[in-house]
Amino acid sequence: MMGSQVAPAQLFYDFCLDDHVPDDHLLRRIDQFLDLESVRSELKPFYSTIGRPSIAPELMMRMLLVGYCMGIRSERRLCEEVHLNLAYRWFCRLGLDGKVPDHSTFSRNRHGRFRQSDILRHLFETVVERCLSEGLVGGEGFAVDASLIAADANKQRSVPGDEWRAADFGAGAGRAVREYLATLDDAAFGAASEVTPKFISPSDPAAQWTGAHKGHAFFAYATNYLIDTDHGVILDVEATRAIRQAEVGAARSMIDRTGDRFGLKPTYLAADSAYGSAANLAWLVKEREIAPHIPVFDKSNRTDGTFSRADFMFDPDANEYTCPGGKRLVQFRRSYKTPRTGITSAGTRLYRASQHDCKVCELKPQCCPNMPSRKIPRDLNEDARDVARAIAETPEYERSRHRRKKVEMLFAHLKRILRLGRLRLRGPSGARDEFLLAATAQNLRRLAKLRPPAGPMIAAMA
Repeated sequence: MMGSQVAPAQLFYDFCLDDHVPDDHLLRRIDQFLDLESVRSELKPFYSTIGRPSIAPELMMRMLLVGYCMGIRSERRLCEEVHLNLAYRWFCRLGLDGKVPDHSTFSRNRHGRFRQSDILRHLFETVVERCLSEGLVGGEGFAVDASLIAADANKQRSVPGDEWRAADFGAGAGRAVREYLATLDDAAFGAASEVTPKFISPSDPAAQWTGAHKGHAFFAYATNYLIDTDHGVILDVEATRAIRQAEVGAARSMIDRTGDRFGLKPTYLAADSAYGSAANLAWLVKEREIAPHIPVFDKSNRTDGTFSRADFMFDPDANEYTCPGGKRLVQFRRSYKTPRTGITSAGTRLYRASQHDCKVCELKPQCCPNMPSRKIPRDLNEDARDVARAIAETPEYERSRHRRKKVEMLFAHLKRILRLGRLRLRGPSGARDEFLLAATAQNLRRLAKLRPPAGPMIAAMA
């Protein structure tokens, strides 16, 4: 006989929300590492002492973390999911009858007291401190890299860069435009490069027009990660323009900030060739005493069959090069009444061979077939490049090269699992907020994975 479902006639229920959240649920494992006690004290100066009580800031923090941990990008949908999902209600301390805030509450707080107090940076650093206390940060080796995240800007509504005029926008300009004008002297944005972008978006002028992915160009920001190579914990995160100069500057800022905030100084830094300029290598080697496990960014290698600079031997004591034919290349061959620095506007020293030597040399077709003599430019920080080249020949460099891939895995996780392939907030502050929350969520997920609690949860996960 076919059965039928009948609604139970029970009038009272004994329901415990905690019993209906599985022991191995991600949010339950994250909750043990989340400490929001300091959030209230940090935000207290930004609330009025009179009026109606506001929504608890801890609730908004927990809801935002649910969104970023579970890949819920829409705040409207986040409010719906928290209202319906028992695990989300448990994590947000709402119980069964707690009221979920309206989605507009997040926007008002993000553009107001959250941003003024820098509470999201405080939350991120609190989680990093927990990673340190749990022993997930070795502190010996760091890795740095950047990834492009599409901005909330449309090419169809952009204007050519040379037609953009900041003076056309007065006091009534939008928030993203005001933020762009405020960051013109910021090393991570306007001051990173004097080159005018090909296109500028009126809705988000700070977003960089880029074709770095070798496909269709788009407006983007760069999220920069500094990680510890032991377990891939994100130690710092920074939002910048999507250009190499800004990303290199962000790496320096993150290294210094990590040292000041957590007292961590790495023995080595692993990165790709974008960070291998002579100036950056010199900053690492001479100013911070950090071994650069970085490929040297060098354009001196020739592909036409003639000798490259690497074929010439440099003697630092004599301050001269020796060519493959055994002849000297020097800066000056006579004395000057007024001493010369020998430094070009490009920050290099030029070492020249004698025309007499080159003219009769049998190797001239392989050395300088189209010039009377050979000259070699040497960067002022070439010694730092030599240090990086020497490190590249060691077994430690090969190991760090593989460990550096952890930062690329974090970017893949950011885009594929957390679904942060495109920003929802505009302006430098919007990008910074999203990147900080996403990095916080990734560190919390890493804690939940590597430090599971003992007891019933282990049995459930087995």
